[in-house]
Amino acid sequence: MRKTKLYMDTVVDIQVVIWKLTSKEEAEAKADLAFEAFRNVEQACSRFSPDSELMLACREVEKPVQISPFLFEPLKIALEMAKLTDGVFDPTIGKVMEEQGYNRHYLTGEHMKSPSDDVVTYRDIILDERGHTIYLTKPLVVDLGAVAKGFAIDLAVNELKDFAGFVVNAGGDLFAGGVDENGSPWKIGIQHPERKDQIITKIEISNQAVCTSGSYERRNANIPGMHHIINPKTKHSPNDWVSCSIIAPFAMLADVFSTAVFLLGREKGQALLKSVDLKGLFITSDLEMVSVGGV
Repeated sequence: MRKTKLYMDTVVDIQVVIWKLTSKEEAEAKADLAFEAFRNVEQACSRFSPDSELMLACREVEKPVQISPFLFEPLKIALEMAKLTDGVFDPTIGKVMEEQGYNRHYLTGEHMKSPSDDVVTYRDIILDERGHTIYLTKPLVVDLGAVAKGFAIDLAVNELKDFAGFVVNAGGDLFAGGVDENGSPWKIGIQHPERKDQIITKIEISNQAVCTSGSYERRNANIPGMHHIINPKTKHSPNDWVSCSIIAPFAMLADVFSTAVFLLGREKGQALLKSVDLKGLFITSDLEMVSVGGV
């Protein structure tokens, strides 16, 4: 059974292996619940919708705002990664992203222009675990593009976990559960950075996520070397890699580490990944593949 829908500017593809003990109706019902997870996370975390929970919270400065788990959890992970990388990864990059032209809603075409101080960092966001509140010390724009999709995948996986085999694929970021229709681990292709319709290599996974950050998808045509992954300290895009794929037990973990490793560059990125015992497959601009953790 296979179904697709459009969420988060991405085609979300859900595949469930139907064996004797699984009915198609049951699989479709669970898939619908999985798609609902994407809808909930998009409504909470979108930087491109003025009425999303995130953008409404960003308009409230110097006052605590209670937020739902659909926003709190990905924001918490983003702030933890910001601390781990000393701000090289920073969710307050939102205004910089807007200024670079990454501010258009994929459905409505509306362009976001949000107020923000010129100098902001993740330290200007205070989360309260007990009250589930966010407090902003300055006007700023939060970008959760490196965590929200992974979080939605994980919520969708929770709806499908009882099936013997399934894949939740959101534009190449995915979780593969159990086994395929042949009873084997899932074979997942890694996109070729220069040839959109081709894969450069394959990996085998089961009950794992793989998420990829790449410079080849959303480049800034006006500035050579610039793309949608931007170092908040330099306001420039790193280019040690053209593709970073991370394998992890959860999609949000793979999602956030793929962006962080890309931002940190060749040496520091690999060191970070090794320090947390995750696996990765990186591709340089001359298509050299670098493996970490035995991929």
